[in-house]
Amino acid sequence: MGGDALRGSSIVEIRNLRVSYPDGRLALEDVSLSIEAGESVAVIGANGAGKTTLLQALVGLVPVSGKVEVDGLELNRDNLPEIRRVAQLAFQDPDDQLFMPTVLEDVAFGPLNFGKSKDDARRLAEHWLSAVGLDGYGDRSPDRMSLGERKRAALAAVMACEPKLLLLDEPTAGLDPRSQTVLLEILQKLREDGLTLIAATHDLLLLPHLADRAIVLSEDHRVVADAPAGLILSDTELLLSVNLIHEHYHSHGMLVHRHPHEHVIAHEHIHED
Repeated sequence: MGGDALRGSSIVEIRNLRVSYPDGRLALEDVSLSIEAGESVAVIGANGAGKTTLLQALVGLVPVSGKVEVDGLELNRDNLPEIRRVAQLAFQDPDDQLFMPTVLEDVAFGPLNFGKSKDDARRLAEHWLSAVGLDGYGDRSPDRMSLGERKRAALAAVMACEPKLLLLDEPTAGLDPRSQTVLLEILQKLREDGLTLIAATHDLLLLPHLADRAIVLSEDHRVVADAPAGLILSDTELLLSVNLIHEHYHSHGMLVHRHPHEHVIAHEHIHED
């Protein structure tokens, strides 16, 4: 479900995108990129670089100038309902998406809104709750769930809409290592199924788990690099320049040594018999 697009066809085309805040400050400037169906892409940059804004632009949540196309549809008022069928955004805070009395109602809400019957919406909701490891949670209130469980419920809610393109805003933010691992394993399965993923993150340790390719936004809101994730991770000078890693200087006698550091978050590998 949701990942049937053929790799090799463009699903996102952006040319000269510019987004400004209401007070006139820039959020994105002269962004151009293309993403093929089936790709897994990380958008990385320091806080405030425009990562979230880029995801929001793809589903029409912010006013834009420039050209934005999603699955061949130009971003405009007429095409927006269909674009929001194609692309679904999982917000950083799952509480922005979970607002019904029960989790099952939350996950079924999108399919119902898109015209599915009650039976089909329930079937999709139950399928995706199971897929994210939340069997038996359907009658539970989101208020009685942990952050990791709510993140997975929000993911189930967007996947129940059967998107071709999944947008993830800081998907592991605030999660403990075990909850991160559980969520990353679910996302890896979606990648293997061919779903197109675009994830915004500033956690470099997630890149090998989330993406084959990385797009780097600078603090002046421009794309400064777009390359395979492994190459980006190995480019210390680039990562320093966009404030994704920092340096320590240590003196040893007459010599001064420079050591780049990144913020480390531990990850667990969970094996079940």
